[in-house]
Amino acid sequence: MNKTIILFVILLAGTLSGFGATIPRAEYPRPQFERTDWVNLNGTWSFDFDFSKSGVEHAYFNSEGFGKSITVPFCPESPLSGVDYKDFINALWYQRKIAIPAEWEGKRILLHFGGVDYKSTIYINGQQTFVHYGGSSSFSVDISDYVKAGTENNLVVYVEDDLRSGMQTSGKQSHRLYSYSCLYTRVTGIWQTVWMEAVAKGGLKNCRITPDLDNKQFVFEPVFYNIEPGTSFKVRILDAGKEVFSQQTPASNSAFICAKLKNIKTWSPEAPFLYDIEFSILDSRGQVVDKVLSYGGMRKVEIRGNVFYLNNEPYFQRLVLDQGYYPDGQWTAPDDSQLKRDIELSKKAGFNGARLHQKVFEQRYFYWADRLGYLTWGESASWGVKWTDQVAARNMLTEWEECISRDYNAPSLVAWSPLNEVWMEDVDGQRVRLANDLYFTTKRMDRTRPVVTASGGFHTGFTDIYAEHTYTQDPVALYKQLRGGEEGKPYVRRPEKSAPYKGEAYMIDEFGGIQWIKEMKAAEVVTDGKEFWGYGVPPKTLEEFYTRLEEQVNVLLSLDHIAGFCYTQIVDVELEKNGIYTYDRSDKFDMDRIHRIFTKSRQQAKEEVEKMLSERGEK
Repeated sequence: MNKTIILFVILLAGTLSGFGATIPRAEYPRPQFERTDWVNLNGTWSFDFDFSKSGVEHAYFNSEGFGKSITVPFCPESPLSGVDYKDFINALWYQRKIAIPAEWEGKRILLHFGGVDYKSTIYINGQQTFVHYGGSSSFSVDISDYVKAGTENNLVVYVEDDLRSGMQTSGKQSHRLYSYSCLYTRVTGIWQTVWMEAVAKGGLKNCRITPDLDNKQFVFEPVFYNIEPGTSFKVRILDAGKEVFSQQTPASNSAFICAKLKNIKTWSPEAPFLYDIEFSILDSRGQVVDKVLSYGGMRKVEIRGNVFYLNNEPYFQRLVLDQGYYPDGQWTAPDDSQLKRDIELSKKAGFNGARLHQKVFEQRYFYWADRLGYLTWGESASWGVKWTDQVAARNMLTEWEECISRDYNAPSLVAWSPLNEVWMEDVDGQRVRLANDLYFTTKRMDRTRPVVTASGGFHTGFTDIYAEHTYTQDPVALYKQLRGGEEGKPYVRRPEKSAPYKGEAYMIDEFGGIQWIKEMKAAEVVTDGKEFWGYGVPPKTLEEFYTRLEEQVNVLLSLDHIAGFCYTQIVDVELEKNGIYTYDRSDKFDMDRIHRIFTKSRQQAKEEVEKMLSERGEK
C-alpha cells in the first residue's frame, strides 16, 4: 500500500468516525462553529507517566511511541481510558501520528484541544509549538509552520498537573489519595476531544453572536485570522431552511453586522427555537474561501430590581446542581447521547435548568441545552486555587476569560458564576481583590448576562445575583431562616464576612441535598469501609423523603423575595448519595411525583406552607 493510500485511509477514518465505534466521541466537538473539513484525533494514543518529571531531559518529545496505550479523550483515572489509574499523576506524555491531508495544501492547519488538565506543552516532530495553562479552557495551536500537507507527522503532548500546589483550578477533584465527602476522583491530562481542521489563511477565527430582542436583531462581531485585500464577510440566517436575512460587508476588524428580523421567534425552555446561521468569507473574486455553520437563539436575560427576567417577563429559575461526573469517564461523558440524556432526565424531574457546578462543561453539553431548552449557569472549577497567591489568581483569571470567550454565544447560558463558597480567610485583601477582578472582568467581556460572583459567600459587594446556600432540613426552621429579617434583609450565612445585601436578585442556589440510597436501608450509610453521605439525617422511609423534599421546595417557592432555587443535586456522585438519580442515571424515585413537586406553582406552595405552619402551631 503506497503512502497516499495510507494517508487517505487515516483521513477517511476521522471523517467517517460518526459511522462506527472505532473513534470515541466522534461527533464534531464545537457545534456552534462547525466546519466540514476536519479530522477527529480521538482513539488510541501511546502514553507514559513521568512521575519524576525528567521526560524533557530524556527528550521524550522526540518519542514516536511510549510503552503504554490510552484511549483519548478519557483521562487516565477513568475506566474508559483503559488505564484506570487512581493515584496522583503529576506529569505524563501522550504521542500519536497525525496525517495531514494533501488537500490542505496552502491552508492554515489548526490543532484543537477541548480540554487538558492542567499545563500542556505541544510538540510537533520534536519541536515545541505551544504551551497552555488551564485545565478547563479549550485552546488551538496553529501548526502550519511545522507540518506539510500530504505528510505524516509526530504529535507529542506533555502534561503537568500539580493539583496540591494551589496554583491551579481543580473543582471537585480530591486533594487526598481517595475520594471523600464532596470531592471526587481526579482528572489529569486530555479529557475532551482533540481534532484538526483546515482553514483559509484569511479565515474566520471567531464571531460573537449577541441577540438584541428589543430591537429584533442579532449583532455579529467577526474576528479574522488575517484580512486579505478585497475579502468580505457574509452572514445568512435561516428559519427552517428558509433564508430570512443575508448581508455581506468588507472584512474588517471593526466590522459589525446588525441583522434585523421581521417576525422574530424567541428562545426559552418552553419553546427553544434556534435560527440556523451561516458565516462565509469571500475572496476578491466572490469565491467562498471559508464557511462556518452556526446557530443562534433570540433571547434576553436581565435582572430588574431583584427579579430575574427572561424575554422581558419575570422567570423563576428552578435549577438543579449538576457536577458533570460519570462513573466510567469522570469529567468526560462516555458518548454524546449521555449529554443529551442528562438534560432530558433533569427536565423529566421538573427542572428548567442547571447550575453547572465546579466544572466548565464541554461545548456539546451547551449544544444540547440550546436544542432542548434548558437554562445553564457557567461556573469555574475554582476550588483548589490559593486565593491569596497572585500567580494563582492570574492563572484563574486567564483561564476564566478563555471560558467566557468560548461559550459566549450559547443561548442556554444565562449567568456566569466564577466562584463558589470562598471560605478561605483573606490575606492583605487578596481574596476580595480576586473576587472583584473576576466580577469586573466578566462584565467587561459580557454585559448581557448577570454575574454571581461568589455563590454561597463570601460576598464582596459586587454581584448581580446574591446567592446563598442552606442545607437546613426542617421546613419550619428553613422558613424562619429564609423569610427575611428586619428591614427586609434576607438570610446571609456569614454576615460578618460578607458585604451587605443591597437589593440584588436573591437566590438560594444550593439547598436540599437529602440523602437516599436506592435499594439499601435508609440508616445504612457505611459499606465496604466507605461512608456514604448527604445533608442532614437520612429519612427513615421513602415517604418521609418525599415529605421532606416537598416541604423544603414549598418554602423556597412561597417566599416572594427569592428569585429562584437550585436543588442539590441531579445524580449521586461517588460517595455523595443525594441525587435525584443514581450515579449511573437510573431512577431512585417515582419521577411523576418528583416532577409535580419541582413544578408546583408558587401560589399553591404558599397555601401549603400556610397550612403547614398552622398545623405545627407556628402561626
